[in-house]
Amino acid sequence: MIVTRLADAMYSVEHDGRRHIVYVAGPPGDRWAFCEGQVFRANLDVDQTPARRRSGAHAAQVITAPMPATIIRVLVEPGARVRKGDTIVVVEAMKMELPIRASADAVVTAVTCRVGDLVQPDQTLIELE
Repeated sequence: MIVTRLADAMYSVEHDGRRHIVYVAGPPGDRWAFCEGQVFRANLDVDQTPARRRSGAHAAQVITAPMPATIIRVLVEPGARVRKGDTIVVVEAMKMELPIRASADAVVTAVTCRVGDLVQPDQTLIELE
């Protein structure tokens, strides 16, 4: 993997012969990344120690709002199985729709938002396991 800084908060990431542009925001310890329509958050509250990752145990994942927005579609319900990249919620901010996608194959354990809700950054929308 080759990571090249292009500008403040903008990086080129080359991996397996493919190039991606990644935008990063947030303070140290609470970083957000945006790449190819997906938003990722470094959640340091989740136990992601190497021993846990190697054991095959699944850590709970919290999908949060990336910005102040309005929920316009909720596409999952508790118990649903999702695959990495599936759109699970669609928000609207500044007259633009932003699909929020599953970051891994998982099962939805909780949906904490409804259509029409006004949400703030870091507000939990969906819990996955």
